[in-house]
Amino acid sequence: MHVAILGCGYVGLELGRQLTEAGHRAVGVRRSDDGIAEIEDAGFEAVRADVTDADSLAGVPDADAVVFAASSGGRDAAAAREVYVEGLRTAIEEFGGRDDPPERLVYTSSTGVYGDHGGDWVDEETPLDPRTDKTEVLAEAERVALEESRNHGIDGTVARLAGIYGPGRTRLQRYLEGPVTEGYLNMIHRDDAAGAVRFLLDEDLARGEVVLVADDDPVSKWDFADWLADECGEPRPPKQTTEERLADGDLSERTERRILTSKRCDNAKLRDLGYEFSYPTYREGYRREIASYRN
Repeated sequence: MHVAILGCGYVGLELGRQLTEAGHRAVGVRRSDDGIAEIEDAGFEAVRADVTDADSLAGVPDADAVVFAASSGGRDAAAAREVYVEGLRTAIEEFGGRDDPPERLVYTSSTGVYGDHGGDWVDEETPLDPRTDKTEVLAEAERVALEESRNHGIDGTVARLAGIYGPGRTRLQRYLEGPVTEGYLNMIHRDDAAGAVRFLLDEDLARGEVVLVADDDPVSKWDFADWLADECGEPRPPKQTTEERLADGDLSERTERRILTSKRCDNAKLRDLGYEFSYPTYREGYRREIASYRN
C-alpha cells in the first residue's frame, strides 16, 4: 500500500514510521526545509508541497490512500479554514482528478467538534455542537472529508482524535505545578493516534465513517494531576474551578474552549473494530516520562 501523508507532523511522522515498518510505502508532505528534514530523519520519503496549492500537490506521487493531517499552527479560524476546509478540498480535487486516484482519504479531526456535554459520554453518534469559530471549521472539514471525497470516487474516513500526548508533549511540569482547572481529559498517545489510522488503512475499515480515537480512560484533570504528583513523588498541585480560571482573564480562544468543553469520549467503536492499544490509558503512556522525572 502506498500512503501520502499531507501535513506530516507529530502524528504523521509516527504514522510514516509505522507504515514503513509494516512494509508499505509512505510519502510525507511538508512545506518547510525543517519539515522535509524531519521526514527524512524518520526514514521515509519526503516531498515539499502546500495543501492549499494544487500545483505543488501535483508533485506528490499517486497513492492508494491519502491521510490529511495538516495543521493550521494554532492560528485563528480564518487560518484554520484555509488549511482544514480549503486545503482539504484542494487535496481531494487534485488527487481525485488523477488518472489513478486514491481509493481512500483519512482526515484527522478533533474531539473539539463535540462542544460541551457537561462531563457526559460522547461517541460517533453524538450530535456535534462546536462552540467556537475554529471548531465550526473542523466540523465543516469533516463534512468535506466524507461528502466531497465521495463525489470524486474516494472513500473518506474521519479519525476524530482526542488530546494527543507523547514524547516531548506531556505537559508534565504544568500539571505538577498547577493550578489545575476542573474538567475531563480525553487523551490518546501519539503512537496510538498514528496506530489507529494505520490500522484502519491496513484492515480496510471504516470507509465513509467516523471513528473516535481516544484511549480507554477519560480522567478528571484533578485526579490525573494528583496521580502524576504521587507517581513523581511531588506534592499534589493546587486546584481551581472553571469559574476561577475564567476569572483570570486573558485566555486564548483555544484555552477557553478547552476549559468550557467537558465530555468523556467512548472508544467502543475503535475497540470493536479490533484495534489493540499500545497505551490503553495515561498510566501506561506516562510511565517513561515519570521514570525519567524521578531519575
